[in-house]
Amino acid sequence: MIEKLYLAKPRGYCAGVVMAIDAVENFAKDMKKSGEGDLTVYHAIVHNTTVVERLENQHGVSFIEDLSEFESLRQEAEQENRKLSDTVVFSAHGISPKVREEAAKLGLSTIDATCPLVTKVHTEAKKYAREGYHILLIGDSARHQEVIGTKGEEPDVTTVVSVVGNSKYDPNLADPNTVTVPNPDKVVVLTQTTLSVDDVKKTIDILKARFPKMVIPPSDDLCYATKNRQDAVKNIAPHVDLFLVVSSSYSSNGMRLVELAQDLMGNSKRIESVKDIEEGWLGNVRSVGVTSAASTPDDLVQEIVAFFKAQNAGLQIVEEGEWEDIKFRPAKRVPAQVAIL
Repeated sequence: MIEKLYLAKPRGYCAGVVMAIDAVENFAKDMKKSGEGDLTVYHAIVHNTTVVERLENQHGVSFIEDLSEFESLRQEAEQENRKLSDTVVFSAHGISPKVREEAAKLGLSTIDATCPLVTKVHTEAKKYAREGYHILLIGDSARHQEVIGTKGEEPDVTTVVSVVGNSKYDPNLADPNTVTVPNPDKVVVLTQTTLSVDDVKKTIDILKARFPKMVIPPSDDLCYATKNRQDAVKNIAPHVDLFLVVSSSYSSNGMRLVELAQDLMGNSKRIESVKDIEEGWLGNVRSVGVTSAASTPDDLVQEIVAFFKAQNAGLQIVEEGEWEDIKFRPAKRVPAQVAIL
């Protein structure tokens, strides 16, 4: 019988995710109401399957991985007697200048839902490139949308370096122990925002030992939400027999929570929803920890709470940590003629 259920705080949506989802929902409603047509998003707005499916089913939003798909999407809409808006939303993970230029060439209005903390890393990349530095960008995959967008700012002077402890093999990532740079005296390190705090520190330590003059920006690039959710897992892990992390498999910050909980207490499971919980996991378990990725809707967590309440009379629910109180400004729409300038 499970006696205690520990709920991590913070968990679920961060400010950047709230801003991005609100942008899609609000603009999709307005465009449909005005008759302008259905909205299109470049890449998954956030890395959560449930969020994407809800936007598709409830708001008629389409998702594409390449702007070259836009015209065929428009033709498909016409065949179904639907109208497609000439507007595209850029996802929370950021985009490269190349994508922005492609949107302008297609005459598309744009809504940039990039998380401001990702935008900060883009700004740093441009600044250090102008100053003649080679950029070492720490990431967990060369195919992650955030890494693609950041490297795309200055591709000729950026090398993507694998974070220490990376569970995914990617031949396109350089090894921090062997990576080379044109001039060891002019090198700076930047990071993907959703990595393990501890693993990034280890990676930077390796690089700093090899390149003593390497610049580390005064404000580190890991976002507050990544740190806070990892800290909450660290606080709960010693008290539980099973740790459930509600996250899609392609959420970088979510998978870091799974790995962290596994390292700390040896029994973590990633689930998309309550339907994924297996009875075999619960044998001899008396306490369960629950957290969720920064892109996971909290109603999925509440369904898990209801599940355990129904099966365990007298279940004690313990909420550990503090909620965040951070908000970002709403994303704005940039008309096509302005985007071209």
